[in-house]
Amino acid sequence: MTYTARRRMLAGTAAGLLAATLGLAGFSTATAAPAGSACTISTLPYPTDTYRAEARAIDPSGRFVVGSALRVFDTGNQYVLLFWDGQQLTETEMPANGVSPVDVNESGIAIGNGWAENGIGRPWTYRDGKFEQLPVLPSTGIVVTAINSSGDIVGYGSDIVPGEYSALRWPAARPGTVEVLDAPLNAQPVGITANGTIVGYAGTFGDWTGWVRRPNGKVKPLAVPGGGSTTVNAAAGHWAIGQVWLGGTSPAMVRWDVRDGSYTFLDEEAGLDDVNAKGVVVGGDRVARGGTSQVLPGGGTRINIGARAIADTGTIVGFRNADRVTPVRWTGC
Repeated sequence: MTYTARRRMLAGTAAGLLAATLGLAGFSTATAAPAGSACTISTLPYPTDTYRAEARAIDPSGRFVVGSALRVFDTGNQYVLLFWDGQQLTETEMPANGVSPVDVNESGIAIGNGWAENGIGRPWTYRDGKFEQLPVLPSTGIVVTAINSSGDIVGYGSDIVPGEYSALRWPAARPGTVEVLDAPLNAQPVGITANGTIVGYAGTFGDWTGWVRRPNGKVKPLAVPGGGSTTVNAAAGHWAIGQVWLGGTSPAMVRWDVRDGSYTFLDEEAGLDDVNAKGVVVGGDRVARGGTSQVLPGGGTRINIGARAIADTGTIVGFRNADRVTPVRWTGC
């Protein structure tokens, strides 16, 4: 892939995060939950004067939720960070071009992505009601993807090494620093677990390979025997999820045990937005456990839902679009 193509891909990634944050990403139409299911949906508090609002991430304990909202004025748009501590909502106007929260940990530290004045991707943290920009390296764009319970953050940057992607970590033990990780060429980390295990994928467009980096720095592949291009979407506990091309018109959905690389195929209708430490997977309008999945309640004719993240408690957050996009929480699923 050319230098220009890589830059476009990074920009596309950040744009995709924005679309997902605003509830514009593709999603399925849901049907009713199975009879007798204890799974229920409720609406999170949100600013009623916003055009749309969505919950984007939840910490493993289920206490903190982070999302975003959009206000539309004649003079332009205002992006608002939504931060829930239980049912208590705090709304904070985002810095200019800071539009995409992506994760939050048990300490209530949220991370997200935005744009600098020169159009280059610039990540941030949000803690105790305040935004701070993360340190960066000279590049054509930086993206953060995940934070763990210790406060370690992972992401990647383009052209830190000219023409390549570089895996990055912001270590909590060394505030104000960012380091380039020893990882496969063109690595893009997407998850970091509580013990510091990092997962991601690497390679050129359409020819990716999955990988896991142990806390001791050793890197091993995440793969399926005979599989082709592989991407990894998220990780928690000792689980990682992603997709593998095995031929045919669509990829297989996979959950790996990162301890030994063993894997399980997920229901082909499952989404791959998030996984919790118990290996439960959410995405689209479904929650999946191994080869089976369940449609989440709240959808229907001309009503769309999207599960974005799941806590270790099983609480799920996302959005519901019935005339307007609103933030929702599922429990008992």
